[in-house]
Amino acid sequence: MIIAIDGPAAAGKGTLAKRLAKHFNFSYLDTGALYRAVALTMLRAKHNPSDIALAAQVSAHLDLDILSDPDLRREETGQAASQVAAIPEVRANLLNFQRQFASRPPEDKAGAVLDGRDIGTVVCPTAAVKIFVTASAEERAKRRFHEQKERVGHADYDEILADVVSRDDRDMNRSDAPLKPAENAHLLDTTKLDIDAVFDVAVKLVQSAQ
Repeated sequence: MIIAIDGPAAAGKGTLAKRLAKHFNFSYLDTGALYRAVALTMLRAKHNPSDIALAAQVSAHLDLDILSDPDLRREETGQAASQVAAIPEVRANLLNFQRQFASRPPEDKAGAVLDGRDIGTVVCPTAAVKIFVTASAEERAKRRFHEQKERVGHADYDEILADVVSRDDRDMNRSDAPLKPAENAHLLDTTKLDIDAVFDVAVKLVQSAQ
């Protein structure tokens, strides 16, 4: 069984996806981490994340050990990831990995939960359950602000909000696999909902599909 969870940055899709995977004992894949890994590799090599040829090369020979690197969660990495994710060659190179994971979950588990930007529309269009998690840009910026302040001791809300809006624009308007809900996706707006309420709704959706 495949559960596809999509949505913009800081909407809460990662937290929801992990909880669903744990609840149903399914495998979990944060597909955004793959793009962040490409971005971080390029940043550390002092490459421009928008360099198509280099990004394609890095994504074709990605060292998966970097997926556990804490620098993946930095704001700079997230911005760069949005840039490399707009490159069709990068998306093509990572697409097969994601589909293999979904169709053959590690440890022979009975299902997989994937979260990202185009899981329900491109990666797994036949997923049994598709959920699009969203929230207002202001609320998402506020969440990022608190996360960053807790992690490094300081944060600039206006700068984070500008980054969120910029990433939304880039993700929604890219030519290849733009961020948008699948036609049959369930929309969950988390602006005024806590994670427990969102989780309860999602569990019922999965149980109905089962």
